[in-house]
Amino acid sequence: MAPSAIYDYNDRDGQALEAISDAVDEVNYIKGKKAALYDDKSNFDSEKDKTQFRQYDQACDRVKSFYREQHEKQTVAYNLAARNRFRSAARARDEMTVWEAMEKLNTLIDESDPDTSLSQIQHLLQSAEAIRRDGKPRWMQLTGLIHDLGKLLFFYDARGQWDVVGDTFPVGCAFDARIIYPESFAGNPDARDPVYSTENGIYEPGCGLDNVMLSWGHDEYLYHVVKDQSTLPPEALAMIRYHSFYSWHKEGAYRQFMTDKDHEMLKAVQAFNPYDLYSKSDGVPSAEELKPYYMDLIDEFFPQKIIKW
Repeated sequence: MAPSAIYDYNDRDGQALEAISDAVDEVNYIKGKKAALYDDKSNFDSEKDKTQFRQYDQACDRVKSFYREQHEKQTVAYNLAARNRFRSAARARDEMTVWEAMEKLNTLIDESDPDTSLSQIQHLLQSAEAIRRDGKPRWMQLTGLIHDLGKLLFFYDARGQWDVVGDTFPVGCAFDARIIYPESFAGNPDARDPVYSTENGIYEPGCGLDNVMLSWGHDEYLYHVVKDQSTLPPEALAMIRYHSFYSWHKEGAYRQFMTDKDHEMLKAVQAFNPYDLYSKSDGVPSAEELKPYYMDLIDEFFPQKIIKW
């Protein structure tokens, strides 16, 4: 790989990234949802005090500052450039297995969480094991295992924390008032654009969320990595792409773009979210003991084994 494609680990403050990521999680409280099969109401979190997982009004200044920067810089122009960089044939891409990617993520933010001593692999296993204990399908267990692997973006093309973590939202249309800290979009030039600032912007009602450009970050990056290199079903891809799209799956924004498929995917995302938010306080899983099970699961849905990141 070309040296320019790799950042020195020391140039990337993983502790700061994970501290922001955890603080963001604290303001993303999700109420229990209901449906069937994979989207049955979660059981593992039934006795957890979920009021402790969303402290929107008490969010620390660093979260507000983070969102101000994110909301000012996530423009259409930036998002087009980020996707062009990702797709560029000139971009050298790491090639490694999913488990190796999990181990690499550990080198960036291992033991940096101020609220837990767990490694990143252990956190991913917490999510996957909670899904497994609730008897959800194997593909959903794997989704829990890999859902945060997009943070590998911090090694590659990221310009800061603001294009790696945080809630996601569409660009190219008006920034909905139900997005967290909506007032901070005032500094985004797209908010004054005669097209981008309109309700539908560059999109048509009913165009489908597959055709809507969401703010670039670890969710969107992993979605693009996984959708062409795995056999995971559409529900899993939706869980990966939309789990930080809170203004949509929790607050009801951007419904005008949805198709029948999107309504089904909404159920999937709402079913997945508790396993992401509330599993951090669960017991410590043993990566060594669980690795054989999850290696088999990975091989089932990533048949080519080596993934281009």
